[in-house]
Amino acid sequence: MTGAGNKGMFGAISTGILVLALLNVAQSIFAPLFFSLIVIALMWPCQFALQRRMPRLVALFITLSLTMAVILALGFAVAWGLTQVGRWLFLNAEQLQAVYTIWADWLEQHGIPVMGTLSDRFDVRWLVGVMQSTAGRLNSFAGFTVLVLIFVMLGLLEVEEFGARLAAPEAQPYGSRILAANSTIAVKLRRFMIVRTVASLLTGFFVWVFTLGMGLELASAWGAIAFALNYIPFIGPFVATFLPTIFAVAHFGSWEMVLVIFASLNIIQFIIGSYLEPRLAGASLSLSPLAVIFAVFFWSFMWGMAGAFLGVPILIAFVTYCEGSPAARWLAAILANKPAETADA
Repeated sequence: MTGAGNKGMFGAISTGILVLALLNVAQSIFAPLFFSLIVIALMWPCQFALQRRMPRLVALFITLSLTMAVILALGFAVAWGLTQVGRWLFLNAEQLQAVYTIWADWLEQHGIPVMGTLSDRFDVRWLVGVMQSTAGRLNSFAGFTVLVLIFVMLGLLEVEEFGARLAAPEAQPYGSRILAANSTIAVKLRRFMIVRTVASLLTGFFVWVFTLGMGLELASAWGAIAFALNYIPFIGPFVATFLPTIFAVAHFGSWEMVLVIFASLNIIQFIIGSYLEPRLAGASLSLSPLAVIFAVFFWSFMWGMAGAFLGVPILIAFVTYCEGSPAARWLAAILANKPAETADA
């Protein structure tokens, strides 16, 4: 029995590795597919409500238009913010180089050699190039968006038919389990995105107010970047905090002001992300912080920026499927972050 169990476990691990390798190799197909499944779960109530009052294709057109508007708005917020920062770097390249030189001299005077290592490599044109390449990558999302919209269009047209096939007697008992899990996942994803949107709006607003009050240039750009990147846990808030901090070095030239801005931005992110957002999400979306971190970084390794966004929704779906399977319920208990009395119930 032990040998058979070991072989079964080895086979499951091997299958999992092969599936992950396939997902990585074919990321240009699977990343838009997974993204479209999340969009379908979010937009199906809108599609269902509209098609009860108008022709199905007209309702589909309106739903797809709303979906495209949201995706383009998020992409535009990041692209516009980074473009503003890149333009400022280009216009103030000499000032940034002078500030860097002053700071490097101060570090050398205190026994920290910098000029011999970083100064030869430091080039403001390199920074500008990084910003421009980042904006260019955002433009490459046009093809990704088109593929997502195609998947969403086909998926929305087949939601009801797919549900009927899962409810058919021939698909039982697995069909009913999948149908119940899919319904639960859709509810959780909608709640997750609503909470995330509220948190992102609050983060962008308070970052804008703070940077504007501190007299830091491009306050609107920092607010837009903080709003859009807050949808990506951990990575997004880090970038949204790191960029204005580096910018403050050139703007103020004072390490005291830089520390104040860095600490204040992190306090904003902490209060909204670690205090307010979990209370809005509730116990139904409670996940282990370690599992969330792993999911974000693992899927960002697999699929880049799209994977960083998809990491938490994929984790939510995985935990929900595990909760519906007696053999995998233990794994859901490990990945979830629920109170002991809830788990016992």
